[in-house]
Amino acid sequence: MTETPQRPLRVLAAMSGGVDSAVAAARAAEAGHDVTGVHLALSANPQSFRTGARGCCTIEDSRDARRAADVIGIPFYVWDLAERFREDVVEDFVAEYEAGRTPNPCLRCNEKIKFAALLDKALALGFDAVCTGHYAKVVTLDDGTRELHRASDMAKDQSYVLGVLDERQLAHAIFPLGDTVTTKDEIRAEAERRGLAVARKPDSHDICFIADGDTQGFLAKRLGRAEGDILDESGSKVGTHEGAYGFTIGQRKGLRIGTPAPDGKPRYVLDISPVTNTVTVGPASSLDVGALTAVKPRWCGTAPAGPGTYTAQLRAHGGESEVTAELVDGELRVTFGEPVRGVAPGQAIVLYDGTRVVGSATIASTTRATSAVA
Repeated sequence: MTETPQRPLRVLAAMSGGVDSAVAAARAAEAGHDVTGVHLALSANPQSFRTGARGCCTIEDSRDARRAADVIGIPFYVWDLAERFREDVVEDFVAEYEAGRTPNPCLRCNEKIKFAALLDKALALGFDAVCTGHYAKVVTLDDGTRELHRASDMAKDQSYVLGVLDERQLAHAIFPLGDTVTTKDEIRAEAERRGLAVARKPDSHDICFIADGDTQGFLAKRLGRAEGDILDESGSKVGTHEGAYGFTIGQRKGLRIGTPAPDGKPRYVLDISPVTNTVTVGPASSLDVGALTAVKPRWCGTAPAGPGTYTAQLRAHGGESEVTAELVDGELRVTFGEPVRGVAPGQAIVLYDGTRVVGSATIASTTRATSAVA
């Protein structure tokens, strides 16, 4: 079992303009690959995509990526995928929130843009693989099949947002930072040693297409304000809202509830109903989830047969939970060993067998630990 690749390849390096992708491209070139850098223009109006350290994919970022490519000594291009990004990521994001679900746009971008639209175009142009700055590892087994594994450094592991990749996509993916067991400061120091001006550039945060970080404001512009009721678990009105789409399961802040809970404890969002435009709130204990059903499974290799025991990750920076899971009629049925909280329909659940990524699916419904449907 070896980490790929072992021979020189024609590699297309996706360069966001940040330090990780620049160092990844430099390492790929240093390893002897024939590397070409490409920056993805994902906005029809890129000036609006960045505010300080928020977001990515701006004109500023494309210039930073070009300068990094010049220093590395590789060809560089800008590819316009704005329309595809709008359809597959931005509109999907809006539609999911409108339906009362909580999507992960970074995961969707990896699935639809970086390892679908970009990879397909790269292969059509004769490239062997796409290289990115993600912290994860692709391992080749003795029979030639490939597996996706967590990064060597769990603190920086990004395999969760890559759990949508199938074996074909893994066969054409390179993650040069996956074996790095260093701090981010050491990555920046490496970039500085290589003469890359992005060495001290702040990391991007939040959602790249929401420049000011105001998700609720962004959705309000797209979906309009729609006042509705905030209810407690008994169905009594305890407040109002300006759009159910502005909430997510497990949310505590920003509820603006005028009536305090009888026990004086904080209340959390338990349910979002787009049909009735209501948001239900209640105590933290009501967030406990014992099981869930997930749809649209994607496997990083062969789909598992029969029930199995795994660990599961429910958010990009979340911990692992022990689960049993089984594929039933195309749906993933998952039961947790211990109750978990803050599980929202629309999120991805990613299954692991040790460090190996088994696959992912989109959460459709949850069952409370008390056996009531959430």
